[in-house]
Amino acid sequence: MRKAGAILGQILAELERRVRPGITTLELDKLAEQMMHDNGVKPAFKGYKGFPASLCTCLNDQVVHAIPDDTILQEGDLLTIDSGVILDGFYSDSAITVPVGRIKPRAQKMIDTATKALNEAISVARPGIRTNVLSRTIEEIVRAEGFGIVLELSGHGIGKSLHEDPYILNYEEEHPGPTLQPGMTLAIEPIITLGSPKIKTLRDGWTIVTKDGSLAVQVEHTIAITEKGAEILTKRPK
Repeated sequence: MRKAGAILGQILAELERRVRPGITTLELDKLAEQMMHDNGVKPAFKGYKGFPASLCTCLNDQVVHAIPDDTILQEGDLLTIDSGVILDGFYSDSAITVPVGRIKPRAQKMIDTATKALNEAISVARPGIRTNVLSRTIEEIVRAEGFGIVLELSGHGIGKSLHEDPYILNYEEEHPGPTLQPGMTLAIEPIITLGSPKIKTLRDGWTIVTKDGSLAVQVEHTIAITEKGAEILTKRPK
C-alpha cells in the first residue's frame, strides 16, 4: 500500500500540472491510465460496480463520481480529480481539487479549508484515538468557514478492498466510533460545498451534484496508522 500510494501521488501530481483551460477531462483520464500502466498498477475505479473510467473528474457543482468526457475545462473552473490504484491486491485512494486558471477567492478558500481539515484530521490520527475525533476535527474547521458538509458521503477504511470499515464521517456524531490501532489503513476525505450540502444523482447513475448548483470540493489521502501516528501513503511529490 505504501508503494501503491506513492505511485498514485506521482500520478495526481502530474495530472495537477496538466490541468489548464482547453484540456478535456477525458484527456486527463487517458493520461492517468497510461501512467498507471507504465508504473505497473491497475486502476481501482475502472470496472468498479461498472464505472467506466480510471478517474472521477468533477467540475464545479459536481461532488463525486463524475465520468470523464469531452468537456473542455474553462478558466475559473474547479476540477476535482479522484483516483485509486491497485498493486499486488492492495488499494490506495486519493483526490485533489485543482483550480483551472484563475478562480474566485471564495472558491480558493474552499480548497484551502478542505485541505486544512484533511491535514488536521491526519495530524490527530494515532493509536488509541476514536474515529469520531477525526470527524470532529474536520467539522470544526469546515463549519468555522461557513461551508456545507455533505453528510451522505464519507471517508472509509481501505486495504484489500477499495471501501472497508470503518467509515470516517466528516461531521461528529454521538457514537465515538472504533479505536484506531497500528496497522489500520484509512482514506480520509472532506467533501464540502459553497452553499447547501444537499445532493442528487444525475441520470447517468454515477454523477452526484449539489442540488442548489453551488461549488463542491473534495480532497483525500490514504493513510496508515503507525505506533507514532499517521503516515500519508498518497503524498504527492513537490
